[in-house]
Amino acid sequence: MTSQNKFLRFAMFALLYFTQGTILGYFASLNALYMLDSGLDMGKVGIFSSIALIPFVIKIFFGMLSDRVNLLKLGHRRPYIVIGLLVQFACLLLVANINPGQNYWLYVALAFLLQLGMAFYDTCTDGLALDITPEHERGVLQGFMVGGRSIGVIAAASAAGWIAQHMGWSSVFYFLAILTLIPLPFIFFIKEMVRTAEMRFQWSAFSAFKNRQVIAAAAVGLIVFLVIVGANQDINPHFSARFGIDLATAGLVTTVWGIGCVAGAFLGGFVMDKTGNRNALLLSLILVVPALVLLAFVPSIPFMWIAAVFFGLAYGLSQAVYFALAMKYTQPAIAASMYSILMAVTNVGQGIGLGVAGGLAKNGNFTLVFILFAAIMFLILPFFPILFSKKAAA
Repeated sequence: MTSQNKFLRFAMFALLYFTQGTILGYFASLNALYMLDSGLDMGKVGIFSSIALIPFVIKIFFGMLSDRVNLLKLGHRRPYIVIGLLVQFACLLLVANINPGQNYWLYVALAFLLQLGMAFYDTCTDGLALDITPEHERGVLQGFMVGGRSIGVIAAASAAGWIAQHMGWSSVFYFLAILTLIPLPFIFFIKEMVRTAEMRFQWSAFSAFKNRQVIAAAAVGLIVFLVIVGANQDINPHFSARFGIDLATAGLVTTVWGIGCVAGAFLGGFVMDKTGNRNALLLSLILVVPALVLLAFVPSIPFMWIAAVFFGLAYGLSQAVYFALAMKYTQPAIAASMYSILMAVTNVGQGIGLGVAGGLAKNGNFTLVFILFAAIMFLILPFFPILFSKKAAA
């Protein structure tokens, strides 16, 4: 599929996901604490999180634009990636001067635009990965991409928690803005493929969504991401309420969680290569449910660290497994569009999960949140016979 340098390809994709991870690390571990510290409640946090995810729900349109339009003859993927990164950079500089407690809706609007930029380059990054990565490398690539994002989460959370406590919240956003620029040089070293007839946009390719396995894959993605992302939002507020942890400790919790994510991402790729998609997805269920139960009833600070790394392991593995599974069902003619639709469905799940987690936790019901999500995770099981049936693929 491509003769381009494998190291440069993997490095570029890992760094683009690293940049995403720095933003996700902030939103996952510190944003709720920042908003609470600004005088807002978990209900407002949940509303914010759901609105900020809308760009990832509508990212299908970015995929269709990228699939169809060679922007200024510069390519179908790279120019859009650069634009998305620059939008994210600009929004971070602006949001550094906003107090969410005093200007809640302006903070929400800037976060929405920031996520719009991220969704833009995320969609086109995935499209580029599908375009230039041989099928036999895609499982390994997802390990690098999810691992890169997890390292970004670690970098952001560990440093940003300290920065917030010692230098203020504005410095956190300036720090994240600098990290946003890291992948830019690598993008110019990678060439896009000449689009063959098979890769040219065709509306007829959307008929693939009539396939029962594609529908089942979308449903599984919605459930998995509803559970893991919704639960993840409440981890630090839960630990803060139960153990009184400060911002620096919250950053360390997310660092430990991120280490688990990195390990889980590579474990997921390994399990998929060695045992297949079915066993890898089943392992996701086996890890996520007990991790959530442990979070619900974590008895002491030492167990807090165990719960964080255990859930991180489950989170990273679940993401890597599902992303590779979703790639399996994309059609070359609408690669970015189709993959973005499957990812948009996961983002609908995330939005629901974040809203539920924020709403239920408004009165401190964190244990209920984790137990509810553990129960919801079992809903992926009825889709296994369809997802892994050879007949359903016909």
